[in-house]
Amino acid sequence: MKAVLCNSSGPPETLVIDEIPAPAPAADEVLVDVYASALNFPDVLMIQGKYQSQPAFPFSPGGELAGVVAATGADVKDFKPGDRVFGGIGYGGFAEQAAVKSRSLRRMPEGMSFQEASGISTTYGTSYYALKQRANLQPGETLLVLGAAGGVGLAAVELGKAMGARVIAAASSAEKLAAARASGADELIDYSDGELKEKVKALTDGNGANVIYDPVGGDLFDQCMRCIGWYGRVLVIGFAAGEIPRVPINLVLLKSCQLVGVFYGAWSARSPAEAESNFREILKLYEQGQIKPLIGREYPMAEYAAAMRCLMERQAIGKVVVNIR
Repeated sequence: MKAVLCNSSGPPETLVIDEIPAPAPAADEVLVDVYASALNFPDVLMIQGKYQSQPAFPFSPGGELAGVVAATGADVKDFKPGDRVFGGIGYGGFAEQAAVKSRSLRRMPEGMSFQEASGISTTYGTSYYALKQRANLQPGETLLVLGAAGGVGLAAVELGKAMGARVIAAASSAEKLAAARASGADELIDYSDGELKEKVKALTDGNGANVIYDPVGGDLFDQCMRCIGWYGRVLVIGFAAGEIPRVPINLVLLKSCQLVGVFYGAWSARSPAEAESNFREILKLYEQGQIKPLIGREYPMAEYAAAMRCLMERQAIGKVVVNIR
């Protein structure tokens, strides 16, 4: 079978497409014919050797996939060949087949495309865990979402609205803000001029946001700390800007606010039952039409490097998907 392989740390252009043996599923695994694999920021960090957990070389990137069950291991009872499935797998999605732990897979809802299914596990899982378990977001609170046109950002906008919050979407261009508006944002902020703090204060009568969802980091983080409200919660999602910011700890004291880390992968491994309950709620919201993954760009498998560059250079609006079949 064909697979995109990372043989050593480097940029996307150092990856190769190669022929490798098809995997055989272990007793608790499902062999999936992969149709689509969505990209997330950990994918581009992983190939560069910058992620907090690194697979051994060679490995295939692609932390999410959707496809059709080809075969099942001896102990698998929940799936059968022909089932349409999706899941977050960490890595391995940029391949024609993948052997996946059965507990990592779910059946695709009726009407959901392979592209949508490949892009829902990590983004909506992360954002719902962040807003529900970590921020305890309440109806009527004000939620500020940075990077609001990216995969996790749009998920946070949609989920925040579904949870009854007033959502302020912040991004760096009119095109990105239009996507956030279409996903339900109440207010929009273009932070390309560096005036995030003042604009948030103006929209909140000087009070600041109750919850800030920050997957960007960099220079914007300091402004987040200066426009968080009293008893507010700043959610640390990631560092798409590339720079890990320093925390002005005096502001944590002065605002009686909380800095809250969000590591969805580790939490879902530690609390699988709670994570599964979250995802049942996410799929219910999808079936009710309250959320719908936006597929911003699709690439064929041969153009994996361009897909990764799109994400690395922050050009993506919604999810970037590599079509494997």
